[in-house]
Amino acid sequence: MSQAEAVVTKFNWQRAVIKVGSALIAPDGAGCRTEYLLALAQFINASRRQGKELVLVSSGAVAAGRNAMSAEQKPTLAQKQAMAAVGQTRMMANWARLFDFPTAQILLTHGDIRDRDRYLNIKSTIRELLAHQILPIVNENDSVATEELKFGDNDNLGALVALVADADTLIICTDVDGLYDADPRSNPQARLLTSVESVSKEIMALAGGSGSSVGTGGMQTKLQAAQKASANGIQTLIVNGYKAASFDALSKGLVPGTLFSPALSRSGAKKQWLRHSLKAKGKIHIDAGAKQALVQRGASLLPVGVSSVEGQFAAGDAVEVCFENDLLAIGLSLFSASELSKIKGLQSQQLETVLGYAGHEEVVHRDDLVLL
Repeated sequence: MSQAEAVVTKFNWQRAVIKVGSALIAPDGAGCRTEYLLALAQFINASRRQGKELVLVSSGAVAAGRNAMSAEQKPTLAQKQAMAAVGQTRMMANWARLFDFPTAQILLTHGDIRDRDRYLNIKSTIRELLAHQILPIVNENDSVATEELKFGDNDNLGALVALVADADTLIICTDVDGLYDADPRSNPQARLLTSVESVSKEIMALAGGSGSSVGTGGMQTKLQAAQKASANGIQTLIVNGYKAASFDALSKGLVPGTLFSPALSRSGAKKQWLRHSLKAKGKIHIDAGAKQALVQRGASLLPVGVSSVEGQFAAGDAVEVCFENDLLAIGLSLFSASELSKIKGLQSQQLETVLGYAGHEEVVHRDDLVLL
């Protein structure tokens, strides 16, 4: 199937996470280059001008730092971590020179995602960077991560970042045009699947495995990422990052590869998660002004609108938001019950004086709150 024939599916998005692999950043495995990144950078620039938001998940630190060290053909873990330490700065410099706006680096391990406080801090950091028109560039912290803390691959890291960032779209760049019903490298009759409704066992089987003759190399982790994202209301695209035409199509709202559609919208999946998967640990009672801000303006809940607090909950726990004893919403509190009891009714600029540290301005951010 030709590129022209494949680009038929349309899609819409507002906030996307784009995963880029080492082969695009350091094509020969020995240093950063921009030859395959220029079209992607142009797509990011054009999307930002349209008011869209993007987060990059970038591999390539080890490859970018490899030529700085004389290491054996199969470097040890310590050597790889040293390469990553060198390569991180090179990789970020390579990205920074492609843009005329600020970029920011976020290095993660699995421990950061598993820990509730660090998860909330990552979420808040990405949120603030996007609010200030700064491009977050996320990578696994290869220079310190041990095996039990590693994500293992940046496809699945991309899916997790899409969740943390409240993205509606995950775009995975690879070296093939998308998911095929056979290996296009060995089977000229292989057909590109432009749209996938569900990542079923049959779809996963197309990625190959032990004894399979269909596998396309690296596709299994991409399907795992698509499965994670789709289950949480995030549409996923697998596209050929080597082709400038891929990013031209994306700019026009066309799919130049395979689109995995979620069963629910992002807001619908999050609403279902908040309502049915989390048990509220407490209640926050609000005043009429806060109710109006939440219902009519879709605003976040601020401390000034909180009138009282019930229950014992920690930062990150689900809480019910009530007005005059009626359940109004459910969301994730950025403060513990004890902290919130101290700052209820206060203006945001007063929080540091009372708490002794500069915390969040919101009690429940609008992205983490669902009206019932």
